Amino acid sequence: MDSINQQQPEDNFRDLQGAEALQKIKELAKKAGSCFFCTNIVSGKPFQTRPMAAEKIDDQGNFWFLSSNDSHKNEEIASDPHVQMLFQGSSYSDYMTLYGTATISTDRQKIAELWDATMKTWFTEGQDDPRITVIKFVPSEGYYWDTKHNMAIGLLKRTYGAIVGETYDDSIEGNIMP
Repeated sequence: MDSINQQQPEDNFRDLQGAEALQKIKELAKKAGSCFFCTNIVSGKPFQTRPMAAEKIDDQGNFWFLSSNDSHKNEEIASDPHVQMLFQGSSYSDYMTLYGTATISTDRQKIAELWDATMKTWFTEGQDDPRITVIKFVPSEGYYWDTKHNMAIGLLKRTYGAIVGETYDDSIEGNIMP
């Protein structure tokens, strides 16, 4: 029996690097709005995960978060800096996973740069709350799943494929190396 990839008449794999990868990372992260931030990654065991939204993605593709110095994630990063982030932008496309390392700092200038008033929900003393830390995530590798064109064209191609009995999928996927 043939796999769906062997039945696909068009190329649906494209690895991205450099500026093109950075653009795709920013695009998919923005569509998702938040991610699952995973720590304590040990083969054969459940990893720790929590939803988080980056305060900023810089021009090098680094993600910046604010976190509390007494959080489990800070403790886990201090023990093992390896992190994986999982993104889903829609029910059919805009998926991405990034793997890399995280560091924690108390850089007051960076905290001021990343701060917005909604953060007071978690840091009741405001921007000067002594518990605030900065997490910098530097991706080293990843993988993405997206559409080549848009959702409407993808639906038309899948519908046509269903009618003619062939696989027409507008998806594209590949390694993403910032």
